[in-house]
Amino acid sequence: MATTGEMRELGVELAGLLRPGDLVLLSGPLGAGKTTLVQGIAEGLKVRGPITSPTFVVARVHPSLSGGPALVHADAYRLGGALEVDDLDLDASLEESVTVVEWGEGLVEGLADDRLEISIGRSDSGEERTVRFRGIGARWEDII
Repeated sequence: MATTGEMRELGVELAGLLRPGDLVLLSGPLGAGKTTLVQGIAEGLKVRGPITSPTFVVARVHPSLSGGPALVHADAYRLGGALEVDDLDLDASLEESVTVVEWGEGLVEGLADDRLEISIGRSDSGEERTVRFRGIGARWEDII
């Protein structure tokens, strides 16, 4: 995957697989395209935007514009540990929303038995990206 547009298209395609209760963890270096991927997911889910990095807000809820699930977009980059994750109350809306957490590895896995982990890497030039998917739990057995 080379371009921002392709990352966004991947997000739109991924949104077609997502349903209420899904937890998605995104990892990768700064500038890898995590938020761009979430923008595509939001477009595919048809939720209210704009979708921006929630680094300073930590979490945003984007309600559906089409009767589908809301998108909860969180950024755990600035969180110091599991107690701060608990304070976000992400589990309160997990059942009815699609929850996507940037920088969530090691912090939010306990929110759900099933989750999709997406790792995004960047080439030295910064133009080319690699995206790896890892489905955890029965929900993702036959999908990923």
